[in-house]
Amino acid sequence: MASHSHNPGPLPARPGPFGARRTWLLAIALAALWAAHGLGVTLSGLVPSGSGLNILGEFLGASLSPAWDYEVVVPEGTVALPWKVLDALRRTLIFAASGLSLALLLGFPLGIVASTAWWKNHKGARGERFHLLKRWLNPTLFVGIRTGIALLRSIHEVLWAVLLLAALGLNSFSAVCAIALPFAGTFAKVFSDILDEAPRDSADVLRASGATEAQAFLFGLLPRALPDMAAYAFYRFECAVRSSAVLGFFGYPTLGYFIKLAFDNKRYHEVWSYLWSLIVLVFVLEAISGALRRRVVVR
Repeated sequence: MASHSHNPGPLPARPGPFGARRTWLLAIALAALWAAHGLGVTLSGLVPSGSGLNILGEFLGASLSPAWDYEVVVPEGTVALPWKVLDALRRTLIFAASGLSLALLLGFPLGIVASTAWWKNHKGARGERFHLLKRWLNPTLFVGIRTGIALLRSIHEVLWAVLLLAALGLNSFSAVCAIALPFAGTFAKVFSDILDEAPRDSADVLRASGATEAQAFLFGLLPRALPDMAAYAFYRFECAVRSSAVLGFFGYPTLGYFIKLAFDNKRYHEVWSYLWSLIVLVFVLEAISGALRRRVVVR
């Protein structure tokens, strides 16, 4: 009687002392140590001492009692501090809404033509001229658009503010553009990814019914992606508000301008009046955008 021996095959290789995840974590830690050494960062330099510690304590202590009136004598007829804070909030919202609106006008069409779904051809779909046009433009226009989007979003709005301030001067248009340009690049990148990941069942049904590629995209694919696009736009409005406030440090009349002015004059209670108003505004916007996202995004 022949005996059959079971051959289990080669044994799996023994794992090394470091897994892939541990190796990456170790590499990140070593890179952080190398960067800290190169910058001359020390633990003692991270801890305030002397006058710096006193200023930090005074500043943090002022957070518990924000000012309701000016800490210095102001000229007669000056608007009350609470109204000044509200006016700064209003201006901050105006700059943010204007910048975001312009960013959407630029980023939405760029996001469409930057998506691979826009350029993809499907067999059996009508509109051969449209196919030929896209096939001819694809190698150059698609790469050019993606490159332009990467350039827009790679430059921070603070740097855009510096460039536009030097080119156009201190005016509202330069502030709006400083927010709109990087946000447009981000919108285009995220919108193109949303379109590429959107369900294609509706577009396939339209295409099978004889619709052209453009019709299948505009009436089948795009409506499936719009809720996620709207949800992301609501979130970016909160980011635009924070960016608008930061632009005040360059002289634009938003919250950052008044925060810097009060901080430079060591009026820390007034600083916290503006800071707390910004914090409350961000929480209110988060609640509103969250409610809108729940109503718009249908799952």
